[in-house]
Amino acid sequence: MAASFIPSGRSTAIGLPFQRRRRISANSFPLVVMSAAGEGSPDAEPDLSVKVNGLEMPNPFVIGSGPPGTNYTVMKRAFDEGWGAVIAKTVSLDASKVVNVTPRYARLRAGSNGSAKGQIIGWENIELISDRPLETMLNEFKQLKKEYPDRILIGSIMEEYNKEAWHQLIERVEEAGVDALEINFSCPHGMPERKMGAAVGQDCALLEEVCGWINEKATVPVWAKMTPNITDITQPARVSLKSGCEGIAAINTIMSVMGIDLNTLRPEPSVEGYSTPGGYSSKAVHPIALGKVMQIAQMMKAEFSDKEYSLSGIGGVETGYDAAEFILIGANTVQVCTGVMMHGYGLVKKLCDELKDFMRKHNFSSIEEFRGVSLQYFTTHTELVRRQQEAISQRKAIRKGLQSDKDWTGDGFVKETESMVSN
Repeated sequence: MAASFIPSGRSTAIGLPFQRRRRISANSFPLVVMSAAGEGSPDAEPDLSVKVNGLEMPNPFVIGSGPPGTNYTVMKRAFDEGWGAVIAKTVSLDASKVVNVTPRYARLRAGSNGSAKGQIIGWENIELISDRPLETMLNEFKQLKKEYPDRILIGSIMEEYNKEAWHQLIERVEEAGVDALEINFSCPHGMPERKMGAAVGQDCALLEEVCGWINEKATVPVWAKMTPNITDITQPARVSLKSGCEGIAAINTIMSVMGIDLNTLRPEPSVEGYSTPGGYSSKAVHPIALGKVMQIAQMMKAEFSDKEYSLSGIGGVETGYDAAEFILIGANTVQVCTGVMMHGYGLVKKLCDELKDFMRKHNFSSIEEFRGVSLQYFTTHTELVRRQQEAISQRKAIRKGLQSDKDWTGDGFVKETESMVSN
């Protein structure tokens, strides 16, 4: 679990006042004895609640920043349906600079190019951050917290390379009552020339500086959202944690070109016959996301095991079993964005039911009981070779010769004798 921090004079959603630099939670990556599988009662209902950065959520499922958190109406719907937390669509000080286009999405289906019948496995977007006035979004944050004081609302923010602008944005968003901040260091398209989004997340020196600005001002927990469009994702994650962030969220979308329409010869999504590379998400990115999150979790366990940080897994989650995989490699929470766009806000009920099914199967009574369990089974290729050679040798040793005097037979006596000769 991670540290819990709120501004002076405020309380968490669970009513515990604390200072931002005070760590109050337990182990980040607990050791689990696998032979026990789980110690909860097989008849007890699995408990999906989680406590992350001092914030209590009824379940680990979080609305990821994007269209599902774009205004009061949809965020209210998310809370009503039972999502554990909501991350609003990313805001900045000046929304007038944000101009979206339509269409801005394209889908990839299983099957040949242009197939209209196959299952949707990929989703590309060229959508920018919120184009709504900041004041409008802040008023809606306040209304949501007034109506749902015990639910977790997280503000996603992104700003230009300007310390004062970052400080102003943080102050205003915190005043609206959000419980935490997620910093968008990872949007793969739009406004890189203004040093926004992935332009920061891909430059560790720039990231360290901006994280410093953010964490000297923020008084609520800060999550840094990572871009997968980088060679080693552990590097920016490490910089973010060392610079004061309390959590890591990964991954944002993968830079992509969805495809070319073989009839028109134009790229998708086509806007007046033209397009631009965008962010790729949905089911097809799930294995990539698992790999990136696993790398971050291993780094956090090795280098920050004495600190209390959180990890939020993102990428291709459409079932509770997808979510279980993220938790097994160390995630505290699991974010869903494209899945909501495809299946609706009611998806959370299916996610919870399936995650409980998984927990019952293994007799796990809580999320923390199995979080990070599978990390111990990842190693290097060299170690895989060593382990396999050792296993083969052991199997050969078992097959060679007789294990007991009772195994001797009269018919095979000579062969049995030969089986135990060493030369």
